[in-house]
Amino acid sequence: MWRGRVGALLRVWGFWPTGVPRRRLLSCDAASQAESNSPHCWNCGGPRGPGREDRFFCPQCRALQAPDPTRDYFSLMDCNRSFRVDTAKLQHRYQQLQRLVHPDFFSQRSQTEKDFSEKHSTLVNDAYKTLLAPLSRGLYLLKLHGIEIPERTDYEMDRQFLMEIMEINEKLAEAESEAAMKEIESIVKAKQKEFTDNVSSAFEQDDFEEAKEILTKMRYFSNIEEKIKLKKIPL
Repeated sequence: MWRGRVGALLRVWGFWPTGVPRRRLLSCDAASQAESNSPHCWNCGGPRGPGREDRFFCPQCRALQAPDPTRDYFSLMDCNRSFRVDTAKLQHRYQQLQRLVHPDFFSQRSQTEKDFSEKHSTLVNDAYKTLLAPLSRGLYLLKLHGIEIPERTDYEMDRQFLMEIMEINEKLAEAESEAAMKEIESIVKAKQKEFTDNVSSAFEQDDFEEAKEILTKMRYFSNIEEKIKLKKIPL
């Protein structure tokens, strides 16, 4: 019964873990998928090469091709499919891809290429944002292994953890000074650092159930971080 009361309080306080925006792996409309799966260029009919750059451009006419629906975000961003990501390398790859496919570079090209560039640019943005943040990266990695975390998961959490969330919430509600806010921020930051280290170890050991549990906790604290940001905005 106490879990029901805790869940009700968390909903009232706005601390229910809503997770990160759901993103499809790599999708585009049916016509574009058919074109991307085709071994031939949509523009000149020539064979499409197997090289990395040729996934974007026809090696014969250099026309921009449709996004490849078989590529996941790790492949797109030239990263190993792992929780540990070199963020500097990720940022470099992001900038590299945007120089290749950003719509600004296709303003004088055909409408088909304009449409494809919009799709590519959106996918690159989504991939970068997803892999940059530990929480969204971990949730995406779980999804690639066929595991998704339901949004309402308080019934699976232990009592001690839920009480900890309630206590932090109470401190946040009562915080009226900058010092009090900084203290709460420090607590949350330390917890997220601990969770990030632990979930990294879980993924390295292929312990997806453990990773799922830790990411669920990270999602709670991520919502607290959002609440802190909102409270710091002057009315």
